[in-house]
Amino acid sequence: MTQYLHHLGSIDEGFPHPNTALENPDGLLAIGGCLSPSRLSDAYRQGIFPWYSEGEPLMWWSPSERAVIELDDFHVSRSLRKSARKLAISVSVNQCFAEVIHQCKVQRIAQEGTWITDAMEHAYIQAHHQNLAHSVEVWQGPRLVGGLYGIMQSRVFCGESMFFRQRDCSKLAMWALVELLKQHGGDFIDCQMMNPYLAQLGATPLPREDFLARLKESNQYPIDLSFWRAQQLESPYGATPSHKNRP
Repeated sequence: MTQYLHHLGSIDEGFPHPNTALENPDGLLAIGGCLSPSRLSDAYRQGIFPWYSEGEPLMWWSPSERAVIELDDFHVSRSLRKSARKLAISVSVNQCFAEVIHQCKVQRIAQEGTWITDAMEHAYIQAHHQNLAHSVEVWQGPRLVGGLYGIMQSRVFCGESMFFRQRDCSKLAMWALVELLKQHGGDFIDCQMMNPYLAQLGATPLPREDFLARLKESNQYPIDLSFWRAQQLESPYGATPSHKNRP
């Protein structure tokens, strides 16, 4: 397909095919539009996600290579198992989505800058209210010490960001997510773009064509997403003990 940069108008027009995304910068597909829940839903169903910084136009991406975690390939290290036993944590889902996305934003501002602009933060909170965006939270007593959030509307969880206040607690959030998806018919986790941290967790690159084929297949099979109701998870790591000391 011919590669070109598509400019989305203010109306709710559709996205161009991801294969028309630019090679340089890799995956840039479109500019403009909005971050409404319906727009986000349409984007993620097609393997497209927004990514831009404050002061830049809204940009939509579908890179030529996608980072994915197959649920059975998630790497649980010996040290991570030890942390699950020793840190006296509990895990919940969708109990404080707004706080999770805000902490993801704050941590990245402090470290390296963030793509979670004020508009992005607001948009995903709205998507959460529409049962489109979900969070996993890790607690030590009443203190939120880690978490992640993303979009799930089919069998694929599209991860957006994670944070930790205690060592390993973002990894523990991801491990809990993997186990939750295994229990309820999830397919795989879309991590968007490869980096060394995701590689440690078992992420592998998948060419865009293969990713889109997997995504299309997953979209065709319905899944009961009621497991995302706000709740504390009783056994987030299966046989690994979890301490339920959060009030």
